[in-house]
Amino acid sequence: MNNTETMNGKQVFYVPATKSVLNFESGFEHKKLCDGLTFTAGTACAYSCNYCYVESMMFRNPHLKPVKYAGLTYEQAIIRRGGAVAALNQCLTNRKGQPKYKNPEDTRVLYMSPLVDVAANNELAQETIEACRIILQTTNWQIRMLSKSPLIVNIAKTLEAHKDRMIFGLSTGIHSDKLGKVIEQGAPGITSRIKAMRKLQDHGFRTFGMLCPTLPNLSYDSMAETLAEEIRADRCEHVWGEVMNVRGRSFDRVENAMKNAGYDKLADMYRSVMEDKKVAWEEYARATFEAHTKIIPADKLRFLQYVTKKTESWWKSRENDGAICLGASAEKIDASQSQYQSMPQQVVLL
Repeated sequence: MNNTETMNGKQVFYVPATKSVLNFESGFEHKKLCDGLTFTAGTACAYSCNYCYVESMMFRNPHLKPVKYAGLTYEQAIIRRGGAVAALNQCLTNRKGQPKYKNPEDTRVLYMSPLVDVAANNELAQETIEACRIILQTTNWQIRMLSKSPLIVNIAKTLEAHKDRMIFGLSTGIHSDKLGKVIEQGAPGITSRIKAMRKLQDHGFRTFGMLCPTLPNLSYDSMAETLAEEIRADRCEHVWGEVMNVRGRSFDRVENAMKNAGYDKLADMYRSVMEDKKVAWEEYARATFEAHTKIIPADKLRFLQYVTKKTESWWKSRENDGAICLGASAEKIDASQSQYQSMPQQVVLL
């Protein structure tokens, strides 16, 4: 088609939304981000973070076929699920339009979004608000929301009447506006996210920290102290931490981006650590974790670490300090992906 819709500088593809927009058994429960519940209105994000590994988890998803046919890569496209809010409403109500999950004792936490940013621009933020309203009206669930955008503050203010059921977080692992623009392409800078986080806290909204991912560096203690101070970890309900996990093409994308921007020393350190998964990467993960434990109380820290048979015992012995061991059972980022094979493969390019 001649007329194409673009958003954030990317071409937009639409796929029909199904009940899979709401997942009751997500792998994100293992990460303690939710009680198994997730909602997502998209498959490819409006941002282009070089470390993103969603593509590697979605390679069998039919949603990606038209992107490839158009000669685009995953990070060059936005895939939205048309009618996602209506599909969500259908999941939460019966044929008479009555809520199906209105039990006052059912206060489970739902996480949005497992695949895409919920507030990458005003249009997506408005879609998120509409989805939240349906969840808030038809259930007693809580909603945990993560974004890289200060627009999350607008979402919070719009839904302020339900502030006791909303938990907001901003990703702040890359501690540099300049480096962030290189690695998290298209996303707002870290400084603006910190300001948004503090604005939420100053207005009494519930917040959580997301210090993910953090790169190898020369002073993990200094990094942990700075990150915790910036997000005011003492005001966060919980703080998640994680090192860089390499999957698919993310390794090359991150390294090339840093080298092209003149971060040669950092790129070399990154390569030396990431290529030695048995020793250097494990040492980097442990040093990062231990640095966080010096700053963040054990009952608040939730450090995510993928373990192997050889490393599992070390991490399990530190679960009381905030370590969360992940493995094969947590590899499925979103259990709803198993439903994709039965989904209609109609894709609309606007």
